[in-house]
Amino acid sequence: MSQNFDVVVIGAGPGGYVAAIRAAQLGFKVACIDEWENAAGGPAPGGTCTNVGCIPSKALLQSSEHFEQAGHHFADHGIGIKGLSMDVAQMIARKDAVVKQNNDGILYLFKKNKVSFFHGRGSFLSRTDGLFELSVTGKSNETLQTRHVIVATGSSARPLPGIEFDEVNVLSNDGALRVGATPKRLGVIGSGVIGLEMGSVWRRLGAEVTVLEGLPTFLGAVDQQIAKEAHKAFVKQGLKIELGVKVGEIKNTKKTVSIAYTDAKGGAQTLTVDKLIVSIGRVPNTAGLNAEAVDLKLDERGAIEVDANCRTNVAGVWAVGDVVRGPMLAHKAEEEGVAVAERIAGQHGHVDLDLVPWVIYTSPEIAWVGKNEQQLKEQGIAFKAGTFPFLANGRARALGDTTGMVKMLADATTDEILGVHVVGPMASELIAEACVAMAFKASSEDIARICHAHPSLSESTKEAALAVDKRTLNF
Repeated sequence: MSQNFDVVVIGAGPGGYVAAIRAAQLGFKVACIDEWENAAGGPAPGGTCTNVGCIPSKALLQSSEHFEQAGHHFADHGIGIKGLSMDVAQMIARKDAVVKQNNDGILYLFKKNKVSFFHGRGSFLSRTDGLFELSVTGKSNETLQTRHVIVATGSSARPLPGIEFDEVNVLSNDGALRVGATPKRLGVIGSGVIGLEMGSVWRRLGAEVTVLEGLPTFLGAVDQQIAKEAHKAFVKQGLKIELGVKVGEIKNTKKTVSIAYTDAKGGAQTLTVDKLIVSIGRVPNTAGLNAEAVDLKLDERGAIEVDANCRTNVAGVWAVGDVVRGPMLAHKAEEEGVAVAERIAGQHGHVDLDLVPWVIYTSPEIAWVGKNEQQLKEQGIAFKAGTFPFLANGRARALGDTTGMVKMLADATTDEILGVHVVGPMASELIAEACVAMAFKASSEDIARICHAHPSLSESTKEAALAVDKRTLNF
């Protein structure tokens, strides 16, 4: 016997659970299907972000940052510590507790908003006269009927050809978050977000970390002035970063992992490590969806093809988040989920992919929104640039963290802000002001004329805006 709903969401990651809640707020009868489970076999909604991504990585970053501060910087504040040690098992346990709090929070939100939750894998069965039949298999075994389906099945880590993840020695983001003891030697293939964040965690705890990156430039998607500043900071901290390498054969001997590679100068090298994190991107999760049952169109990467409004080629089927085009970011998925729910209700949901902020939660943090300098040059857009270093910011000095800068790019003619790039303390928080400003088409002069609290890190954003017109006050 099928259960009937107005909207069924497949996947309870950031895009899926938010879409389900918003649809319920708009008066629809909503179900959400998700197969993630915790160690006890219970439901664990939240997707990659909550379970093996954003949330647990931030918990480990925070723990390792405390350890590094206590070991290397507390003495500057007059705080003496003897016998400093790290209990990795307790650190992992705290991370798991944080994850569970988020899982339970989503289940509570489903109950609060009257969203029916089904624990299992959702897939298409059939389509008849605009009515979709879906199956749920796993902890729940049900058949659901609905007129609208929102696919939010997320993505998985991309493995290197020829070497699979065993999550013991060769690790994806999942295994990297469950390492039981600090490895003596850690290798990271790929200098993306996951690689740098997890490399930073274990470097702080004493691992010798080597990052192998195939591209000749560090963080190629980042404004290169910002990327060079970050690279300098990471190398100073002890991360070994090799650019322009070509990875060859990888051997997992169960005790160690050896990586043969060619360095940027063409020399043959071998890196032997205790653990290897592979961070070379992610692939959309569409296997098992049974897309062919409703003629749902996928592209060559296996992603679901959608238009600008997240509509698929099948009327009534929508898709959001990592499983469609655009940046694979939790907050982008959330915005799409809300927009789709509102579009189903006949409203005008809105997502501007050009104003999605990016953040790397290393120390220093790296955050940006909009165009970078190299993009503006490639597109032939005349611009003005202003930078302000945290070295000249009073709050940064008081924090004891003056690494980095704020950089603002504005149109040379109209002064509209085209991009803001930050490397330094709390960049993830500072970028929000830039997002708001750019959403309202603000000029650098607008930011320069707004009063910012003193002393605060945000004053560096104001000073960068002043720098666009070459009139900084504190540098």
